[in-house]
Amino acid sequence: MASSSVAIKAAETRKEAEDYLELRLRGSETDSLVEPSIPIIDIGDTFESSLPDKQKAAEEIRRACITSGFFIITSHGISTKARGDILDQAKSLFTKTPREQKQLIHIKHSLYGYGWEPSDATTIAGDVETKEAFNWSYEDDLDVSGGDSGYVQLDGSSVSNVNQWPDEPLLPGFYGGIKDYYGQALGLARHLCKLFALSLRLPEDYFDSMTTHPSGNSRLMYYPPAEPVAESKDGVGLGAHSDYQCFTILLCSSTPGLEILSPSGRWIAAPVVQDGLVINIGDMMMRWTNGLFKSTVHRVVNRTGEERYSVPLFFGVNNDHIVEGET
Repeated sequence: MASSSVAIKAAETRKEAEDYLELRLRGSETDSLVEPSIPIIDIGDTFESSLPDKQKAAEEIRRACITSGFFIITSHGISTKARGDILDQAKSLFTKTPREQKQLIHIKHSLYGYGWEPSDATTIAGDVETKEAFNWSYEDDLDVSGGDSGYVQLDGSSVSNVNQWPDEPLLPGFYGGIKDYYGQALGLARHLCKLFALSLRLPEDYFDSMTTHPSGNSRLMYYPPAEPVAESKDGVGLGAHSDYQCFTILLCSSTPGLEILSPSGRWIAAPVVQDGLVINIGDMMMRWTNGLFKSTVHRVVNRTGEERYSVPLFFGVNNDHIVEGET
């Protein structure tokens, strides 16, 4: 009886998710018909500058968040080495590691869905996807920018070390490459929280106490090369979706593929900016701001003959933090 109830609940949850995505894909009559843009924002001055300078960047971020929900940041502080190393590790895992070795860290072995994810393991809205992924979650040892060792899983448990890492002899430097990039990305995420706070006319430190052991799931993504395809579901690397957290920090290789959905229903290709990182708003932040900030539906289609790699970090507040609006 218990297993039957769980199956029914899971089916209901899937149906709710599918209905929500369908609603987002249809858009809203209140959406602006102006085609969205993805501005490029240099945040270099915000790390050491005065509050007025930070507020200037925050206003640029605000404009992006209430229109397209996407922007690209430069001068973000994540080192060239860290970015290059993690993309190299992704290539080693996906294209040089035998499948039988990857099977040892398959997500089916993880209660939380961490580890290697082949293209047929998951799907969004029924799309046949070509991507491979490697998923991991926040760990105290990965947080070099100042965690408080209070992390809890989404199910409320305090269990740690749940990630599945490949053996070091198999992929030398893999864990170190993850740690170097992810640690710097967490620091950037906390800095962006300050700019988001200012963009919402809140105190700069508004989110500080909420991000001491943040929800910070991340992935390595691989999209194999493909023959150019028409604008259709054929050849979809990652199906149409919106991200569920507060915001996403996305590192991409030089191969294009990210597309965002305009209010008119047209897919718009995101530009590739050298040394830039793509930032987009997630559903959590959209709801938290009562719809002011936009969580935009997007997808990935590799239309090139080149491999594409990316590293998204889905950043949110502490899993045990109670989220509520201001009164």
